[in-house]
Amino acid sequence: MKKILLSAIVFMMSAVFALGCSSTKQSVLESAEIQTSAESTVLSYVQDNANYSIQDIINLQNFLLVRETPDLSDKDYDLNDDGRWDVFDLCLMKQSYLKNQQKPIENNNDILVAYFSRTGTTEQIAEYIIDLMGADSFEIKAAVPYTDEDINYSNSSCRANKEQNDKSVRPEIADTLENIDHYDTIFVGYPIWWSQEPRIIDTFLESYDFSGATVIPFCTSHSSGMSTSESNIKNLGVEYGELLDGRRFSADSTKDDVSDWLDTLPISEKENEIKMNIEVNGHLLTATLADNSSAKAFAELIKSEPLTINMNDYANFEKVGKLPENLPRNDEQITTEAGDIILYQGNQVTIYYDENTWNFTRIGKINNITQAELKEILGTGSVSVTFSLERKAGVFDMERKTVMLNSGYEMPIMGLGTYSLLDDTCVNSVVSELQSGGRLIDTAYMYHNEEAVGEGIKQSGVPREEIFIETKLYPNQYADAANAIDEALEKLDVGYIDLMLLHHPGTNDVEAYKEMEQAVKDGKIRSIGLSNWYIEELEEFLPQIEIMPALVQNEIHPYYQELEVVPYIQSLGIVVQGWYPLGGRGYTADLLGNETINAIADVHGVSSAQVILRWNLQRNIVVIPGSSNPDHIKENLDIFGFELSDDEMEQIQALNRDEKHDWY
Repeated sequence: MKKILLSAIVFMMSAVFALGCSSTKQSVLESAEIQTSAESTVLSYVQDNANYSIQDIINLQNFLLVRETPDLSDKDYDLNDDGRWDVFDLCLMKQSYLKNQQKPIENNNDILVAYFSRTGTTEQIAEYIIDLMGADSFEIKAAVPYTDEDINYSNSSCRANKEQNDKSVRPEIADTLENIDHYDTIFVGYPIWWSQEPRIIDTFLESYDFSGATVIPFCTSHSSGMSTSESNIKNLGVEYGELLDGRRFSADSTKDDVSDWLDTLPISEKENEIKMNIEVNGHLLTATLADNSSAKAFAELIKSEPLTINMNDYANFEKVGKLPENLPRNDEQITTEAGDIILYQGNQVTIYYDENTWNFTRIGKINNITQAELKEILGTGSVSVTFSLERKAGVFDMERKTVMLNSGYEMPIMGLGTYSLLDDTCVNSVVSELQSGGRLIDTAYMYHNEEAVGEGIKQSGVPREEIFIETKLYPNQYADAANAIDEALEKLDVGYIDLMLLHHPGTNDVEAYKEMEQAVKDGKIRSIGLSNWYIEELEEFLPQIEIMPALVQNEIHPYYQELEVVPYIQSLGIVVQGWYPLGGRGYTADLLGNETINAIADVHGVSSAQVILRWNLQRNIVVIPGSSNPDHIKENLDIFGFELSDDEMEQIQALNRDEKHDWY
């Protein structure tokens, strides 16, 4: 029997259900007198041996609390190899579990196939759909895996039999799926157990928001139909955007069988739908355009750039504003609903928040909003409304010089970093950036220049709504982040903050991020993110928050390219931004003098700095070079008139030294 330390038991009685152990690690070490290796060894273990389930955690907890446990003789719970099972092993086990429970989006697809498969039959059908649709996949795995005996049909007391006879059972899922709201169409696959869907499917459907998605069930069975499972899924109380009829497949179903079924689904029409963003009073709404010539003409009107219209109340059921040109009409008698976007007389656009019956042309419909919510957002009196076509998050638009963040807001991909710029120098640099056509300004609490940035914006004469401002909270502010956010708003004095980051990991960083999440809900901040977070830090941090970071800002330049970190972050649907793009103070001259970069610059007739900045953009990395020189500021912005070849990109990649120029 393993030795159990009394102090470990005392500790467990007070913190047995805490999943995060990092903040208590030192107290554990002191109270339980656990001898362990260096932190690097611990992190290595978590990475290399992360195969524990929730049931393992429960087993070890019960063991440490001297409770009844199943036979654990074949279990290896000595995670730190000190010859005993103790509370630090439990902490490591929980870290291991958390580190692997989050499954990021693999691609920027609109279609997801989520499936539960015990014997592999459902998995095969799922693989056919994934291949035919080019979809992302998510395997629904039980936290406590099902054994052969668990699904033994001849045993009336087996685990699955008990679960299927109790509709309230919700087996725990081992992994979580991040950013499910990115998907418009979600296939959900499962085997038929005891004539129904496995209860773990109910767990999955009740765990996420499907109100904006089309959900399509499919199942596998020997002979049982799927009508009962479809009825159960429909009556779960889950809100679906749309729930389509499903399809049962047998074990010998072929890929052609699946393809024939997919051809009958109305999802191809959805792929051709045009989505539109509507910004009003600090809120971002999404609408689906109608399928008529009027809506297509409206889409063409806002294709090249957003359209802002001043809209006024009319008759207590609509906001109406004048269009810059006449559009074709497709009038029909319509009784409007809240969220309808209507073309009136060919030259006016209206947003309805109540009913009205007249001959109109429907342009579109605002998605997933109630009448009360829409009325509150539109407010009373006149309001400025901006219409723009929806763009996929993370994709750089070199013509518009912007990228769409996962928060739904558009961000310039080239801007000015203000580190070390103070007082009038900062004011003048911001003015120069904005008057030269730049629209992105990066600042931070620790730069001590937020007030100067705000003043530069005022002096520039550029409208606030055209400017994207990002700032950062420093770790010494994390303990009182709510007041720190208000302080930043007061110093900048620009009404709202487009993007706020945590400057780097530190004590209370999760709590500070949650305060930023609240500020987003309060309309103080539009998007939030992180700075100086890398793979391990993100894997630990992301499961603890609600809003996925829109952006991560790290040191990136040709000598420190983050060849693994950048694609990892981008795979999560997060935009990457690089600071020190020209190497940083003390290193810039060496980088700008690099022979390879100079040779490429000569070919294109540009400067070495322009080559480096363009190289970043072609890696889909937002850049914020700092400068107080008006000529350099203009030059840095002039990087859209040439393009680096694949060979030139590879030449610059070969310069990587993994040479970091700052400690973050």
